[in-house]
Amino acid sequence: MIKPNVRASFGRREAELLTSILGPRGEERLREQGMDALLDDEQVLRGLVRGGRLSAAPAPLVFYLMVRHALLQREIADRQVADYIAAILLEFGMAGRAHAVDGGEGEPFHYLADILAALERARGEREFLLRVDLGNYALWLAGLFPDFITGRVQRRGAPPLSYYESMGAAGYRMAAGSSLALRHGVGDVFLQVADQFRDVRVALNSLSDTVFFPRTGDPVDRLLRQVADGFGGGPVPLG
Repeated sequence: MIKPNVRASFGRREAELLTSILGPRGEERLREQGMDALLDDEQVLRGLVRGGRLSAAPAPLVFYLMVRHALLQREIADRQVADYIAAILLEFGMAGRAHAVDGGEGEPFHYLADILAALERARGEREFLLRVDLGNYALWLAGLFPDFITGRVQRRGAPPLSYYESMGAAGYRMAAGSSLALRHGVGDVFLQVADQFRDVRVALNSLSDTVFFPRTGDPVDRLLRQVADGFGGGPVPLG
């Protein structure tokens, strides 16, 4: 099960990389304020990009930094939320994992409707995992592939982004009420993402537009989406 544990994986290697970007000031802040103070510094992310160090940086660190600063642009300051979403991107970024419940075997899900259909006959832990997957998959699709979704709306009358927001928030909220959420310590983060699903989606859209897919999709449709979303609170601070 995906958990907000990316930050917990950071150690000496990541600390040395961050302080090498910030110099003596970074070493002092690390001693006095801890690792989070460096992770929250925009100069760190900019330094990784400008200094050509992205390819040498550990993937969990890169994803956490990008997600964290994208969320901060939308005034989503809770680190657990950034941690959980970074973990989703890392897990779903591996081939086939986005379509499998809890990264396991079994029937793949390509549409939210597939997950909803499976939920009708699921019970116990399977039901809980499907509810979590409904939230995760809706956020993955609506957050990183908004151009694909809006394009399908135009061509086929497919569900809009608001449908993914509604389904994803419902999945997280239902999962948060399970005793299994309490056992795994994820109930609070599920509720936070559910309550802020649209803002989280918009933050990930900004990341998608500026980093992952800067030149894909219909530019007019993208601009209209960005206007409707208030331009996502600003670009991810890379430049």
